[in-house]
Amino acid sequence: MKPHSRRSFLSLVGQGMLVSGLGVPVAAELGVPTAWADDGSDLPKLDPLEPLVALLQETPKEKLLPLLVSQLRSGLKVAELTAAAGLANARTFGGENYFGFHVFMALAPAAQMAQSLPTDRAPLPLLKVLYRHAHYAQEMSGAALQPLEPAQSESTGAATAEALRAAVNRGDVRAAEALLAELSRRSPEDALNAALLGVQDNHEVHSVVLPWRAWAMLDFLGREQALTLLRQSIRKCAQQSRQQAANHPDLQARARARVPQLVEKHQLGDKTAAPRSADDAWISRFSDELLGASADAAGEQVALALAEGFLPEHIGEAISLAASELVLRQVANAQGSYRLGRRSHGDAPGVHAADTVNAWRNLARVCNDRNRMAGLILAGINVASSYHQGGQPQDRLHEQQCFLRSEDRAQAAKVAAAQLPEELRTAIEDNDQQRATALVEWAGQQGLEAVPLFNQFLRYAVSEDGRLHAEKYFLTVVEEFRATRPSLRWKHLMALARVTASCYGMSQQDRKEGRAPGYEEACQLLKVPV
Repeated sequence: MKPHSRRSFLSLVGQGMLVSGLGVPVAAELGVPTAWADDGSDLPKLDPLEPLVALLQETPKEKLLPLLVSQLRSGLKVAELTAAAGLANARTFGGENYFGFHVFMALAPAAQMAQSLPTDRAPLPLLKVLYRHAHYAQEMSGAALQPLEPAQSESTGAATAEALRAAVNRGDVRAAEALLAELSRRSPEDALNAALLGVQDNHEVHSVVLPWRAWAMLDFLGREQALTLLRQSIRKCAQQSRQQAANHPDLQARARARVPQLVEKHQLGDKTAAPRSADDAWISRFSDELLGASADAAGEQVALALAEGFLPEHIGEAISLAASELVLRQVANAQGSYRLGRRSHGDAPGVHAADTVNAWRNLARVCNDRNRMAGLILAGINVASSYHQGGQPQDRLHEQQCFLRSEDRAQAAKVAAAQLPEELRTAIEDNDQQRATALVEWAGQQGLEAVPLFNQFLRYAVSEDGRLHAEKYFLTVVEEFRATRPSLRWKHLMALARVTASCYGMSQQDRKEGRAPGYEEACQLLKVPV
């Protein structure tokens, strides 16, 4: 099956709500060059972008927002600021700093969210994210990402994806970056497909989402910056490989063997089965089976579905629904442990699983066949493993059914459609996850429009901290809602309702500390209501 292009697939859900992309590339209007620099450096000076990149790298957080708002009033576009921010973050953190790469992964979603906001509020999501960037950048001593040395950039024509994978897995960043540079000269797609091999061998939510957000950032910077942005993925995976080899070598070896064994067992490299569409019943059944399976069984089920010819888009749809179901099944233990659902935002298993599946589905639309199959297998494994702790049935973190109670649903059914937005706002600001989720479920059952609800959630994705996940997860749900058939898609919106109610008013430390850092200052500077 020929993969969807990113632009042909992503579109608006409805008037006033953005799914992804800018609609047209912004690289040309930024003056980004269309050829590689002759000196081999992957960090070219992009006038007039470079002064803004330097400002973002060097300005302390106490001074940053007034400077940026002044430039926005003088004509700076949000797309231009996003492009500069992508370079500034990549150079500062290089994909190896936990908080730094979380900021990078929020940049493109923040810029995309801006398009659904009124003009006077449009810069808010990006300003909030850039305040975080400045906060963490102050803790760094110099830039992490330096221009490659000439010896690392010289083309020999011998680079292969497998050689890059081996360099990443042994933690050899210098060799891996040299190979990535050579592959990038062939095409950004060659570089991406090679980098994804390292992702598959060093698989977790951040190693998957980071290359997808790097690829999405090319809409703002242009394809010529693929090497700079994908170097983050190489460094992240090499770092993770070294840590796993030191701490859990046996686990690392078993995890890396899963996908190759399944590809060989089901002869996925020689696929000849006719494409098969999945009906609603198959999607629902497959989604439920993944949640009840062990990690190994889930990988087997996805590989078998691929071997039987089911469309990758439909298999991904089922895996994505399973991830949202995971959000809806999280419950607290007797001590109210965060991991078991007292907070269902941030690094909760369901949110991480949903972001991982979303990244693999997006990557599947732009990568080669081999990576598409491997990514879907790993997405299924990730959801199933997120359902367990330790892999044993008695260690499951979740109930068998949605956390909603019959009384939650009964109360929601009493709300008139005209009252729904205000009732939803109250539930969110009361941190009432059950009521917020039940209201959205009821709205879907009544056939109400989803756009007003998404716009309500957008408001809180901008203003709240969400443990550095609010922007990323909001866009995950928007995209997955759009990519899921109408009869099943409301599960994604229910999950977003729960997460939004969970994160309201919460800082990274899960304490009541008001809005996200930088948000109120940005509102004051833009002269808009908080």
